[in-house]
Amino acid sequence: MAAKTDLFQSPDYFQVDELLTEEQKMVRDTVRSYVKKEISPVIEDYAQRAEFPEHIVRQMGELGCFGPTIPVEYGGGGLDYISYGLMMQELERGDSGVRSTASVQGSLVMFPIYAYGSEEQRRKYLPKLASGEWLGCFGLTEPDHGSNPSGMLSNFSDAGDHYVLNGSKMWISNAPYAQVAVVWAKDEAGEIRGLILERGMEGFTTPTTHGKWSLRASATGELVFHDVKVPKENLLPDIKGLKGPLSCLTKARYGIAWGALGAAMDCYDTALRYSKERIQFDKPIGAFQLQQKKLAEMITEITKAQLLVWRLGVLMNEGKATPQQVSMAKRNSCEIAADITRDARQVLGGMGITGEYSIMRHMMNIESVLTYEGTHDVHLLITGMDVTGFNAFK
Repeated sequence: MAAKTDLFQSPDYFQVDELLTEEQKMVRDTVRSYVKKEISPVIEDYAQRAEFPEHIVRQMGELGCFGPTIPVEYGGGGLDYISYGLMMQELERGDSGVRSTASVQGSLVMFPIYAYGSEEQRRKYLPKLASGEWLGCFGLTEPDHGSNPSGMLSNFSDAGDHYVLNGSKMWISNAPYAQVAVVWAKDEAGEIRGLILERGMEGFTTPTTHGKWSLRASATGELVFHDVKVPKENLLPDIKGLKGPLSCLTKARYGIAWGALGAAMDCYDTALRYSKERIQFDKPIGAFQLQQKKLAEMITEITKAQLLVWRLGVLMNEGKATPQQVSMAKRNSCEIAADITRDARQVLGGMGITGEYSIMRHMMNIESVLTYEGTHDVHLLITGMDVTGFNAFK
């Protein structure tokens, strides 16, 4: 497939740019330029072949997309949360799978090692993960435990100078290529703990998940543990219980709230441009009422979401954001992205299903983003419980 020029222009109907600092805009523009140059020309081909563009891992490391909020002394960017969000927006504007790679690396692997690891663990792992020399993955979801992670069966026992880990994890982004895995499992007391695994440990395998119609340019796999000997110094010392993995997911969901918005922006921009160029009945289709209705609703929802994630970013920077607020933003961005991809596809008619445009790829990707890191329905109930005080999960 021939490489194509990325003509994306970012919608900003309410001048949200004026709320950003110069540094935040510079970070965003740097990642936007990278996506236009390195991702857009090749991503359609990788998605069609269901292949992970492994070379981008080092590129994103050099760009600072891994662990941008982690302190500089550990290889991170030392940036604020709005800068991080803007990075994720731009990466997902290119492809949800590309943003997934960065989200997992920064929020699900580097964050728990930074927040709950020992100083030795931070020094050993974070700089290599930040640079992209190592790719990481996060093992929480199991074949029978998705929305209910507390029911996990993966477990480890004390064997003197090491632990012995057994179990399996499923739907793990980056797994087939990862050198490092942060894995959550129950100890002998039934307490959930975090362990750092490295590729090459005996009994640790990462089978690839095949046959996906979504996130086709992202590597997904399983983590299988058969009597894996894990050194005791690889236990995350400063966290017990579900609080550990859930705090990581809150950080990642924050990134998704910005990221899914990027996919929506790309589809809107594509549909708007097409509506001005495509002539039917002797005039551009953008001149017809029903096409204008679609475009007007798209830009309205994008604008509302831009303001929501910006405000959430301010609260994150101030240390005031709640997991429930992050849930609302994640669910909202995913919902509007799903709606916008479908409407944009209709604007393009039959052309919308071809790989010549990004819309169908975004549409398929968003189906995964709606589900992972808390399904659409579960996030709805989190908001419901927050406003009513009643727990509908039990």
